[in-house]
Amino acid sequence: MGISRRNFLKGSGLAAGTLALSGKKAKASADAPHLRTKGLQVSTTVCPYCAVGCGMLVHTKNGKIVNIEGDPEHPINQGALCSKGSALFQVANNERRLSKVQYRAAGSDKWEEKSWDWTMNRIAELMKDSRDKHFVKTETRDGKTYTVNRNEGMAFLGGAALDSEECYLWSKFSRAMGVAYLEHQARI
Repeated sequence: MGISRRNFLKGSGLAAGTLALSGKKAKASADAPHLRTKGLQVSTTVCPYCAVGCGMLVHTKNGKIVNIEGDPEHPINQGALCSKGSALFQVANNERRLSKVQYRAAGSDKWEEKSWDWTMNRIAELMKDSRDKHFVKTETRDGKTYTVNRNEGMAFLGGAALDSEECYLWSKFSRAMGVAYLEHQARI
C-alpha cells in the first residue's frame, strides 16, 4: 500500500494526538542554563533600544559582561528579546567600541584624543555661548510685551534608553536652560 497525502496527514494527526494526551510535559533544557551561568553575578536591567522596556538579566564575572538574556520574570517580555536586545552583548563587548573622547576641530581632517574634563568644559562653553546668543527675554504681540525667557538656539532630544528619573532630570535641565524645543522619542 502506498502512502497518500491523506493517509500521511491522518497518521501525523494520530501521532500528535497520542503524544498530546500522554500527559508528560516536554523538557526543553538542552543546554542546561543553570550550569551555563553558575557562579556569575546576576543583575537586572532594562533594554535601552526602544520604549517597550523589556527586562534583561546581565551576567558578569569580575566586572565584565559575559552573558545577557531576557528576564523570564519580567511582566513585559517574559524572557523574550527582539534581535536588537539579543545582540546587546555585542555592544558591551566590542573591540571597535570607542572608550576615549575623539575630537575633530572645525576644518581639520584628523581626530585628536581629548580628556573627559576638556570635553565636559567644551560642551559647557558651547552651551553657554549658544544660550547667550539666542536667548529671548521678551516678545511683543499685538502691541503687548510678554516675558517668554526661551532659548531658540538649542534643542533637546531624549531617547527611550533613559529611565523615568533620568527623563525628569533631563527635562528639568533643558527647561532651566530655556529650551523651547524639547522632544522625546517615546513621547513621555
